[in-house]
Amino acid sequence: MPRRVRSALSAVLIALASLLAPLGALAAWATYEIGDAARYEAATAPLAADPHVRNAIADAVTAGIMREVHVGPPLKGPVRAFTHDAVRSFTQTAAYRAAWTAANRAAHDTVLRAVRDDGTAPVTLDVAPVTERVKERLIRDRVPFAHRIPVEHTEVVVLASEDLDRLRKGYRVLELTAFWLPSLALALAVAGVLVSACRRGAVFATGLGTALGGVLLGIAVAVGRHMTLTDLPPDVSRAAGAAVYDALTATLRTVTWLLVVLGVSVALASWVTGYHGHHRQPPPEPPPPVPAPQEQPQPQT
Repeated sequence: MPRRVRSALSAVLIALASLLAPLGALAAWATYEIGDAARYEAATAPLAADPHVRNAIADAVTAGIMREVHVGPPLKGPVRAFTHDAVRSFTQTAAYRAAWTAANRAAHDTVLRAVRDDGTAPVTLDVAPVTERVKERLIRDRVPFAHRIPVEHTEVVVLASEDLDRLRKGYRVLELTAFWLPSLALALAVAGVLVSACRRGAVFATGLGTALGGVLLGIAVAVGRHMTLTDLPPDVSRAAGAAVYDALTATLRTVTWLLVVLGVSVALASWVTGYHGHHRQPPPEPPPPVPAPQEQPQPQT
């Protein structure tokens, strides 16, 4: 194969590998972390202590209680403030963390069924267990009329109906390619290096392409965060939404930095070895051997 053709083919293979690397990372994250119940629970468990999430839960539970508790206008404000403080205090207990884990497990199962089936109902998070625990605490504290608080299913929308179809198509594509995209990216990178006429230069280009793929993945995560927070309903806390998004994409951000650091390290190592190899002085040639003097024949006497 001519040298020029080998160089062009190597460049194409390395460019494809650099583009597929962030897509493979995204597909693997969606399938093996978000799609796995245990990893999803591990990612969302710290959110139970996040102050913004606790405020959002307290607001949702308080609103649900106040819709069912009918008091006069003079008492509505104090009762609402007292209820909100009680709910906010409850979010610091172990019982709340247990309820949070159970509710997230149920929401995760519902989301997976929604994206894998063809349903159109919105995905919601039921905070009725939190309301039940708050009612028990208020009764224990002998708050007047606390026993009359009805425990209704107060649902917080996690995924709207209009987003289901788009998410379902994207998730199915990611689920199908979660294994093949990273494998194909690695195979293309290796093939690009082996085909190249200058393998050190191909390794350098592969490192830069890997780092660029990490940068593109980081940009995609940041753009997705902005779009997610922009599309939130007005009654949903953006601070809580940001905390949830950051918790779920923590692995993606780690992979972003790994790709950048690995790519830059490989490119730098290739450049350093090539630079020193190019500027290394050849060893001095040994002087030509001096011929031994020939002995003059002695005259015969």
